[in-house]
Amino acid sequence: MSRWPVFVTGLTLVVSGCAKEGQGPQSSADGLREVGPNELASPASFAGVSDDSARAEAVFAEMFKVIGHPRCLNCHPVSDSPTQGDEMAVHYPPVERGPDGRGVVGMECSTCHGAENVAFLVSERSLPGHEPWALAPRSMGWQGLSMGEVCRAMKDPSKNGGRTLEAVHEHHAEDGLVGWAWHPGEGRTPAPGDQATFGALTQAWIDAGASCTTN
Repeated sequence: MSRWPVFVTGLTLVVSGCAKEGQGPQSSADGLREVGPNELASPASFAGVSDDSARAEAVFAEMFKVIGHPRCLNCHPVSDSPTQGDEMAVHYPPVERGPDGRGVVGMECSTCHGAENVAFLVSERSLPGHEPWALAPRSMGWQGLSMGEVCRAMKDPSKNGGRTLEAVHEHHAEDGLVGWAWHPGEGRTPAPGDQATFGALTQAWIDAGASCTTN
C-alpha cells in the first residue's frame, strides 16, 4: 500500500512539469487565464498556441488532470485488482477483475456497489455506486504510465477498447461511469472541472491532430 502515495506524488510532478513548459493555461505570460489544480481550462484557453501539435499536447496535459486523477486511475489498473480512495490504496476487501471486469463469481462488483453512491450514517464517507460498476479492460490499464504513454494508448484501438477517436470523445463526454468521477460521493475528491469541459477538451485535442508528448 505504501507505494501508491509515492506514485501519486510522481504523477503530480508530471502534470506540474507540463504546466511549467508554458504551453497550457497556467502560463499567464501568454495572456491565458490561470486555473487551479481542481479546475479545467476551456479549449478556448489554448487558442493562442498556434502550432497544432503543441496545442494538442497542451490540451492533453489539461485532460490529464482528469485522466491521471485517482477517480479514473483506481479503475484503470494494470493488474487484475482495483485500487481505492484518494490515496489509491489496495482495494479492500480483496477483489479480482474477472472475465468482464465486474468481478468473479461470489465477489462481483455489484455485491457491494449498487446503482448509486450510499452515504455512511456514522462517518463522512460513502460506498460508491453506478450502474454498471466495473474495471476498465486490462488493455486500458494506465496506472504507472507516463502522460505520453497514456495519450498514445488512448489513440490505439488495441488499447482503448476498439474505439475510434470519435468514440473516445463520446466516451469522455457522455459515458455515465466516466461522469461519476465528478460525483464520487462523500469522502472522495472529485476529478477537476466537469465532464462537459473534459469532453470539450477531448474534442479540441482531436481537432488539433491528437498529438502526444514523447515522454
